[in-house]
Amino acid sequence: MSRRRRLGYLLKHANLRLAELTGPALEPYGLDGREFGVLAVLGTPEPLSQLEAAQRLGIDRTTMVSLVDALERKKLVGRRPDPGDRRRNIVELTEHGRETLDAATRAVDGAEEAFLAELPDDDARLLRDLLERLVG
Repeated sequence: MSRRRRLGYLLKHANLRLAELTGPALEPYGLDGREFGVLAVLGTPEPLSQLEAAQRLGIDRTTMVSLVDALERKKLVGRRPDPGDRRRNIVELTEHGRETLDAATRAVDGAEEAFLAELPDDDARLLRDLLERLVG
């Protein structure tokens, strides 16, 4: 089997190609892909602690603290003690963070659409479905 047919190679290079589109799409919002991922996880209705958000993203605690610090400096998130457990910090989007997430989500949707543009709609949906099954 050719190296170009290896699944790892294909997934890696597909991800790089997608990043070439999403990176510039996120630039106007002052975000990179990891920060966008954190905002997206925190944008759910249920409040999350830093640790819960890190677990959902599959990143270590130290990296999560660094990402939340950066987002806090950008006034996109705020921390507050968990009323049920003062050792935990709840991290929530600010109003500016919600507005930024909404706009950045539209930009990323456009980048993903451009990435999948060469595929017929049914194939693009199938690719998403199959990837969800593999990672879900």
